[in-house]
Amino acid sequence: MAVKSIALKTKADTSKHDGKKTSGIDLYLKRIFALMFGAVGITALASFITMATPLWTTLFTATGLSAFYYILLFGGLALSIWAQVRAFSFKPSTGMLLLLLYAILIGIVMTPLLLVAVTNNPYTILSAFIIAAIMFACMALFGYKTVKDLSFMGIFLMMGMIGLILIGIASFIWPAMLGGTFGTIVCFIGVLIFALFTAYDMQNLKRAYAVVGDETQKNQLAVLGALHLYISFVAMFQYLLSLFNRN
Repeated sequence: MAVKSIALKTKADTSKHDGKKTSGIDLYLKRIFALMFGAVGITALASFITMATPLWTTLFTATGLSAFYYILLFGGLALSIWAQVRAFSFKPSTGMLLLLLYAILIGIVMTPLLLVAVTNNPYTILSAFIIAAIMFACMALFGYKTVKDLSFMGIFLMMGMIGLILIGIASFIWPAMLGGTFGTIVCFIGVLIFALFTAYDMQNLKRAYAVVGDETQKNQLAVLGALHLYISFVAMFQYLLSLFNRN
């Protein structure tokens, strides 16, 4: 479970970019995607290590998920919120360490879903990853290239994400509520919301570069942007994987 703020929103800079500025934003975006995909790789490694060692047994009890699992789950949620609120107070190196820690927690928390997929059909993991990657790339490109202002989506996306979180929390109390058609609809909505979040965040990151001040702030923004995009990608992957393993 993850959450992200709308901390990237800023006014667009209407001035034309010169060659130096264009080169600067290219490096800035490369830094964001390097951090984001590095975090995805760390998550995959953390999940693999958890499944390949006795660590996975600590996530379960005889009747379901363990208290340790919920500590990691809600600890990761709290870390995500705190890191975003304090993003411009940390040194960039500290922000990267928090992103690394969050990626590890998500990798461990994702293990039960991956174990279900491995048991049912391991190929669904690859299918979900490929589809999530294609959707992410298309929406990120759209958000970067479009001239349409996407800021109007912010409040609706945040409300949708809060709704998904509340449904997720409720499902811990009433697991049956995500069965059948309702669970399938939730998965589709989850994929849609985080796909749109990808475009929304990408446009805001592009705009923010034009108004953010010194290099330190740009590095801080790069870490925050990487966290936002990481959350969107991983959430799309999780919802797709859940959708493919509904049975």
